[in-house]
Amino acid sequence: MAKTPVAVLGATGMVGQRFVQLLVDHPWFELKALTASKRSAGKRYEEAAKWFLRPPMPEEVKDTEVLPTSEKSVEGADIVFSALPTSTAKDVEPKMAEAGHLVASNASSYRMEPDVPLLIPEVNPDHLALLDEQKDRRDWDGAIVTNPNCTTIILVLALKPLFDDFGIKRAFVSTMQALSGAGYGGVKSMEIQDNLIPYIGKEEWKTENETLKILGKLEDNKVSPAKIKVSSSCHRVPVLDGHTEAVFLELEKKANPKQASKSLSDFVARPQELGMPTAPEQPIIVDERNDRPQPRSARF
Repeated sequence: MAKTPVAVLGATGMVGQRFVQLLVDHPWFELKALTASKRSAGKRYEEAAKWFLRPPMPEEVKDTEVLPTSEKSVEGADIVFSALPTSTAKDVEPKMAEAGHLVASNASSYRMEPDVPLLIPEVNPDHLALLDEQKDRRDWDGAIVTNPNCTTIILVLALKPLFDDFGIKRAFVSTMQALSGAGYGGVKSMEIQDNLIPYIGKEEWKTENETLKILGKLEDNKVSPAKIKVSSSCHRVPVLDGHTEAVFLELEKKANPKQASKSLSDFVARPQELGMPTAPEQPIIVDERNDRPQPRSARF
């Protein structure tokens, strides 16, 4: 099978690096272009990107020239994965979509637009039907699809089977978010050592509102938000990688812990059914030990 040509926008930052790591040697995609700011353009990727991840930077991309972020730089790429900052993505991503690219965006700029899918593949793949509406409404040859905020992804993936099996009236969420979520240099060491940050700007709003859109019902080319009362409080803690969330739910139907546990552990969705190459075999792992989960021991 011929591979689909793709590009990464904002390839030198932490999110861009993760895109690069996942796309190198991908069975379906061929990485054709890496773009970044003017400061990095023209450099070899190894020179432009301070690699933060493990394992080390793939050999295949070290000598790749970093290009300026423009439509010309990604000509020939069917899909562009956007790791751009929100302020930049707001202007750049529509131009890419208008030029005929499918933009898979990590930025928050267009998440809540009514014709833009806010996608978790295991939860709401049917929302991809919005892409046709988006193209028609905006007169684009391409389109934008977004992923949610990191805390929202964790929350909604766990809510999905319970929502389907029992219904949910209310959700109370308290997050303990790792430093990596703020990006490299996002939280100064003197602020987080022996400390926690009790408020993360806009995080609570995103967790509450994105959840309702993702779990909403697609009808007549628009999403009707789920009727759940969500209340969240979000906190930054001195953990390197691995967000943790404490979630309390009021269900519409009664369920005992055994029933809820089975609903979670039995859950599979379209990515698993289709054998998608990066989909986990088991989306939700239930660990009933009373001292788990712990980010350090759960990471792999």
